[in-house]
Amino acid sequence: MAAGCDDQRGGAGSLRQAGFCGSLPLSLLEQGRTIVNEAGVNEAGVNETGVTGAGKKLLLVAACALVDTDNRILLAQRPEGKSLAGLWEFPGGKVEPGETPEEALIRELREELGVTTRVACLAPLTFASHTYETFHLLMPLFVCRRYEGIPQGLEGQVVKWVRPNALRDYPMPPADEPLIPILQDLL
Repeated sequence: MAAGCDDQRGGAGSLRQAGFCGSLPLSLLEQGRTIVNEAGVNEAGVNETGVTGAGKKLLLVAACALVDTDNRILLAQRPEGKSLAGLWEFPGGKVEPGETPEEALIRELREELGVTTRVACLAPLTFASHTYETFHLLMPLFVCRRYEGIPQGLEGQVVKWVRPNALRDYPMPPADEPLIPILQDLL
């Protein structure tokens, strides 16, 4: 697909304009100030070390709904040996310290699927917030329609293009499931 991305709605700056900072710990911003209580915990219940009020580590993972010209979405199946093996998910990965979610997605898409894209090609759509047994996951979901290369599983994962109305046919991790109707409405 073409690398020009000026027609993407939302743009990469939308999350930043809404106060979303791409690194841990996440801060709620109001007029440029971090809002914390006397215990150093912000309104989201996260302290400055990235631990939630429930004592669980906050994990920031960026995900991408890669969309082809037929409006199909790419899913990747988690390989054996990884947690949640066999489940299908939207490609992406952990946001490393110093990275924005967009930078993490560009890196992950290249490493996992062999495709390249640009920040301007990633349109923020929604996010998932889900508590697992040992951590709390915050996962912004971006839509990308413009990329270069043919996606293929470079880390042992199976990949498949799926029509939006068939997404529920693929078992997904609990954090991914609430994203399905939003994508179905979009596409």
